[in-house]
Parts: sequence; C-alpha cells; structure tokens
Amino acid sequence: MRSVLLRKIGIASLAGSLCLTGGAGAVEIDKALDEGDAGNRAAVEAQREVEKMSDESDRLVAEYRRTLQETESLRLYNQQLADVAASQKSEIDALDVQIRDVENVERRIGPLMARMIDVLDRFVALDVPFLPQERSQRMTDLRELMKRSDVSLSEKYRRLMEAYQVENEYGRTIEAYKGTLDTGGAKRTVDFLRVGRVALLYQTVDVEESGRWDPETKQWVVLGDEYRRPVRDGLRMANKQTAPDLIKVPVSPPEVAR
Repeated sequence: MRSVLLRKIGIASLAGSLCLTGGAGAVEIDKALDEGDAGNRAAVEAQREVEKMSDESDRLVAEYRRTLQETESLRLYNQQLADVAASQKSEIDALDVQIRDVENVERRIGPLMARMIDVLDRFVALDVPFLPQERSQRMTDLRELMKRSDVSLSEKYRRLMEAYQVENEYGRTIEAYKGTLDTGGAKRTVDFLRVGRVALLYQTVDVEESGRWDPETKQWVVLGDEYRRPVRDGLRMANKQTAPDLIKVPVSPPEVAR
C-alpha cells in the first residue's frame, strides 16, 4: 500500500508539473491516472485471488487432516474386525472339534445303552418275580424308546438311568400290591408282600393261606400257619396301616459267589 501511495504522489507531482505545459499535457496526465487506477484495481483483484487461494489452501489442509484421522480410525476399526474374525474362527474350529467329539460319543454310547438294556432285562428275568407286568413293560418301553429318532440321546440315557434307579430302589423298600397267583394252573387274586429282594410272600384274600417264592426251586411254597400273622402284619405296614415293626418272614440263605 505504501508503494501505491508513493506512486500516487508521484503521479500527482507529475500531473502538477504537466499542468504547466498546457492542454496536451492534461490529456497525458488523465491517461496516466487511468492507467494507475487500472493497476490499482488489478492489484486489489490479485490480492483477493491470493487471499482466496490461501483460504482454499487452508480448507484443503484441514480436509486432508480430517481424511488422515478417518483413515487412521478405519485402520484401527479394520484391525479390530480382523481380531474379532480371528477369534470367531478359533471358536468355530473349537465347536467343530466338539461336534466331532459328540458324534463319536453318540456312536459309542448307542451300543453301550443297548447292552445296558440287555443286562437289565436279564437281571429282571432272573430276579424275584415281583411286579412282573410292570417291570416287563418298562423294559419294552425302553427298547421302543431307543428306536425313536425324535428323542434326544440325553433323554434316552436319562430314561435308562431312571430304570436302573427304580430297580435299585426295590432292594431297600417294602411293598404290598394285589396280583394274580398262578399255581398248578389255578389263578387266584392274592396280596403280595415284597421285603426288599430277600423275600416275596403272598397271602390269600381270606387270610387262610400264605406262601413265599423259593428262588432255588423257582416255585411258590405254601407256608405254615405260624407265618399267617407276620405276613398279614407286613402287608399292613407296607400299606401304611400300622407303624413299622419287626416281622418274622422266611428267607433263603445267601448264594455263594461264583
């Protein structure tokens, strides 16, 4: 701006000196002034362009910095996604191993459960013959259950363990129930008394006859009258009609282990 001012002063001084020269000099002065004004306007316009370019440069620098920040954020985000993907792949691999293990277990546990049912079935057949229909039906239901595809392996195993538990409980409980006694082709309805697995007795409804199962001969044996009352008392205790007490019942001697 100082140079422009000096320039104006110079032009004014020049104009003053030229005024002394007359009309021709005045025309030259006007022309010089016009050229000076045009130059000033061009300088102002150039200054505006410079300022505009400076603002645009500042804007581009700011935008570049934002771009760099976004790029860094995206890089970090992509790294996080890569870490998550790697973790998920590890989990998928672990699940694949578990699935293969489960399939192997299923292939092994199926035959195992079938053998367990066979063992339990043979045990029931050789055991004291109490609740024959109920126990036989339980084994039939188990075999049918194993054939069903709509039942999970865990449910099949649970039901099998439940059957084993029921059979195990028979050995430490006392029970009374009505049933049909077949002796010599004659069928009679009697009251059965089961004392664990050590004794299975019966008594006719008229209390005139009592008997027991002989595991050695696999037959029913009629008992003497001295067992009429103990068997009757045992039936009443099993039916919770009287308080628990000691009863005298015949039992077979324990078998020698082979």
